[in-house]
Amino acid sequence: MSTPLRTSYPVPVEDLIPAARRLAAELGEVPSQNRLMKHLRIGKDKAKAVHAALTDEHTDARPETRLHSVPDPDETTADTTIAELAPEPVEEEFPQVTAPVAPVPALRPGWLGRFPRLTRRGGISPADEPTADTGAETGDEMRPVRSWPVLLLALPAFVAVWSGWVGLGELTGFGVVHPLPGIADGFTINSAITLPIGVETYAAFALRVWLSGRVPAKARQFAKVSALSALALGALGQVAYHLLEAAGVTAAPWPITTTVACLPVAVLGMGAALAHLIHTRENGSH
Repeated sequence: MSTPLRTSYPVPVEDLIPAARRLAAELGEVPSQNRLMKHLRIGKDKAKAVHAALTDEHTDARPETRLHSVPDPDETTADTTIAELAPEPVEEEFPQVTAPVAPVPALRPGWLGRFPRLTRRGGISPADEPTADTGAETGDEMRPVRSWPVLLLALPAFVAVWSGWVGLGELTGFGVVHPLPGIADGFTINSAITLPIGVETYAAFALRVWLSGRVPAKARQFAKVSALSALALGALGQVAYHLLEAAGVTAAPWPITTTVACLPVAVLGMGAALAHLIHTRENGSH
């Protein structure tokens, strides 16, 4: 192996190149700058210049097989950059697929107000207790209105409607009959009660179906028309009875008698039709 230069004065780069050539011949490759600094006992700048001169000579001599300086494994210095030590980037074989992010629905104002904050002991914070004023401001659902006052309103109307229909029925030929002859001869019933029971009951039922919103369009439309018609017939029946009673008539004219006699059949037909529409919808939903 070649002997390093030992001089007590600065040696020019040209005088260092022959020794560097011999070192390259022994190693079989261009020595690194650190190896040149250690072997020739020179500084960093001269080692860099010598290294560049050796690299150029080998490049000119063998252009197809250009030599590259390979640092020794144990000679890693500050000149070794992060880019030289980092591995080469590997291309991804499959494109990265990003799943679409669903938009977060906006919370309705006042929605979180339904869940009061809990204290550490498990109780409801007094500041978060819902009140009537806060419920009205936030639009929260209120307690349903009681419907029992309707019974008080229906009681006097029932008495007036019942008496009016029964009185009109007696003026148009309705009266006491024996519905079970030969079976219960003593059992009698006034057929005039069929008028208030049939007409007014159907009007209330059709009105409920119309306003419920739980039936198909055909059933709702039929319920609307028939409910309004039944209410109009009920009002006309009450008007006719009071006019005939005030005039002292003991037998109603034939147009009124004909209309009143057809009411039970008309009510039966409308009730059967409405029930059929609702039943058809229930079968279709299953």
